[in-house]
Amino acid sequence: MDPLYVDASGQNQDEFYESLKTKLEENHNFPEDYLYKFIFPNDNLKLTELYQIFDKIKYTISTRESKNGKYIAASMTAFVMDANQVVDLYKKVAKIEGVVML
Repeated sequence: MDPLYVDASGQNQDEFYESLKTKLEENHNFPEDYLYKFIFPNDNLKLTELYQIFDKIKYTISTRESKNGKYIAASMTAFVMDANQVVDLYKKVAKIEGVVML
């Protein structure tokens, strides 16, 4: 993503991730299982990219195609050590073109 990215609330990407990290630290007791949810175009390459990002982490995944088969919804529960790891994984997934992080 472009470092000049600004979301709908007016935050740039760095501010968003710093705010997310703070909220994670306040609301979670790491290490723990953390649930990630993504939607992306139904493309095996994109799914492979997602698998590669989580490759060295203990995780479970469930996927579901949209009704018309155009998109895939993926729910991943990954064992993470701290808020920094959660944010780092989100940043890596954000580089996959077309992914929506929920």
